[in-house]
Amino acid sequence: MEDMDFTRKFNIRYEKDQEIKAILTSVYDSLKQKGYDPINQIVGYILSEDPTYITNYNNARALIRKLDRDELLQELVKQYLSE
Repeated sequence: MEDMDFTRKFNIRYEKDQEIKAILTSVYDSLKQKGYDPINQIVGYILSEDPTYITNYNNARALIRKLDRDELLQELVKQYLSE
């Protein structure tokens, strides 16, 4: 049995960030595979929240709809400004 002399920390923000990254990467890849410009399509979706900007291929449309648009935009701005 493991030594239990420490307290494990749970970071919900890190988990959410990883989920956003995984979903956005998957959607990007699906759009690219179908021949779309992924950046333009994702921006169109973020601005309009119209899911038809995202392909159904590889379940990309359902995946991106799991994300709150405000959270997605917040994460994108945070990542952009941190680099």
